[in-house]
Amino acid sequence: MAPCFSRNPAQRFARHLAPSLSGLALALCLGSLIAAAGAQRPMIETATQAHPAAAFAFPASPDPWWKHAVVYEIYPRSFQDSNGDGIGDLNGITSRLDYLKTLGIDAMWISPMYPSPQVDFGYDISNYESVDPQYGTLADMDKLIAESKKRGLRICLDMVLNHTSDKHPWFIDAASSRTSPKHDWYVWNDGKSADAPGVTAYQKRFEHEGKVPPNNWVSGFGGSAWEWVPAVHQFYYHKFYKQQPDLNWDNPAVEKAMFGAMRFWLDRGVAGFRLDAIPTLFEDPQLRDERELGGVNAQGDPNLAGNYTDNLPKVHDVIRRMRAMVDSYPGDRVLIGETYLPNTAALDQWYGGEAHDELQLPMDMLVGFHGDHDKLTADSFRQHIVEVETQVHGSQPLLVFDNHDNVRAIDRYGDGTHNDQINKLLATVLFTTKATALMYYGEELGMTTTTPTHKEDVKDPIGITGWPQEKGRDGERTPMQWTPGPQAGFSTDPHTWLPVAPDYKTVNVQVESKEKGSELAWFEQMMALRRSNPALRSGTMTMLDTSNPDVLSYVRSTGTGPAVVIAMNFTAEPKTLSLDLSSAGVTGTSIKTLAADDASLLSIGTLKNVTLPPYASWVASVQ
Repeated sequence: MAPCFSRNPAQRFARHLAPSLSGLALALCLGSLIAAAGAQRPMIETATQAHPAAAFAFPASPDPWWKHAVVYEIYPRSFQDSNGDGIGDLNGITSRLDYLKTLGIDAMWISPMYPSPQVDFGYDISNYESVDPQYGTLADMDKLIAESKKRGLRICLDMVLNHTSDKHPWFIDAASSRTSPKHDWYVWNDGKSADAPGVTAYQKRFEHEGKVPPNNWVSGFGGSAWEWVPAVHQFYYHKFYKQQPDLNWDNPAVEKAMFGAMRFWLDRGVAGFRLDAIPTLFEDPQLRDERELGGVNAQGDPNLAGNYTDNLPKVHDVIRRMRAMVDSYPGDRVLIGETYLPNTAALDQWYGGEAHDELQLPMDMLVGFHGDHDKLTADSFRQHIVEVETQVHGSQPLLVFDNHDNVRAIDRYGDGTHNDQINKLLATVLFTTKATALMYYGEELGMTTTTPTHKEDVKDPIGITGWPQEKGRDGERTPMQWTPGPQAGFSTDPHTWLPVAPDYKTVNVQVESKEKGSELAWFEQMMALRRSNPALRSGTMTMLDTSNPDVLSYVRSTGTGPAVVIAMNFTAEPKTLSLDLSSAGVTGTSIKTLAADDASLLSIGTLKNVTLPPYASWVASVQ
């Protein structure tokens, strides 16, 4: 999840910006691994495809499954309602597994479905080892795992390690007395005298019993990051909402308990975890004030640097131990990190650098959420892709353009005229680079962000506290659009938890599955090519025409079979280019279009003077 500090992903940390191995688990790990390695997507015939993508055979790979995977984030409240209460649930996800299999994904990341007061829609967890009744039962989760396994699909759960709900039994116990065995499981402080030198008027806003918070840290949801508890005459720290008290990871008992919660789900057969807000586990032990950056955020709080509450070195010790624990399970279980970081060098540290002993897949937000996120530029994409391909000690990149915390990419990058083409271009980047791909439900349809227009309609707490400067994250969490029928086929209840987006009659699975040039058809085609074409699956990658500010192009090659060249126009004007593949050691001259989203590109037989229409994407084999 991650309550965000700003709608600009470059200014947020994203957080909130989830016994012995059972027979079921063993069958899941081994059976689905084999299924995923050998499965091939059927060829997708579309109007943009003159020549069906060649179904190249490829040998069984020794690589871990996640290296070539497409991971699909499901926000369970919004995916499919199976019982007519207007809220999505686990049985709803199970009912849509065949769609996900046909689409071409390999694994699901399911946002928190644990018991929760739902203050932050599941990222405030009150029990890590069960299922919230809104979403179903533990038996429903077991069924979802089993049915996914039958289809060669894996499930990764969202694991929220930074904090619990204030309704978790641990915190209720901790807040009852300073002598409670659980008290030290959270971060407490007596505060300082309201009359102490240097106490600001802002800090005095949070005065209790003559004490103010120990420093200037602010919560991602507004106000001080310190909340007073009269029963113990202390403040507790909460980086996010006040109902989300931070755990004290300096206490070994906390690590033992949280690793135990992860083992509970690993034993049930999940393939791994997406680790929410994982860089925020530790805080500066000296509780030093953060550096003020000037100005205030949407909640009216000072903008702070965050050096003392984010990405502290001690977190890497925990991650190395966590990686060793996860590696003790069979089936290449995976750790995916929510890692909003300043640069690629910082990203490399989350892999463990050359030791490769931390996260297998920290999210690279620098490509899809970089500082110029509202500008679609070939130069910026080229720079960030080259960095992650060459500066992470050979680790596997993970690209992502969309998630439940940010305005959808089609809106961030779209120009209002060519949004469909731009969404296809982003998909082309996502599925034709060497990276593992992470996508968000509805991205394949071109679902847009539908931001509330009135404060009384807002459900997201950050939108409630930050209105109107911050309108919250409801807009990217609207129900999945399945059909042009009532509630877009999401629910039989006309009062869905969030309103269905108004474009659902044309932007939905049923309609787009019948349109050969739809965004859904393009996503399916790109995933099919990625799965079936050896060069796209495991070939090297060489950037082409690297001084071109308007067109991003590169070639993928195994050195033995046909190479694949990819070219994308990042502008609203036609662009003509000629490509020289000699720098990649590719000497072929026979060109065959595999996929193109404009009919003018379907019959191209040369790499000389190729004209790409506005925001066009072209993929071709070279022999």
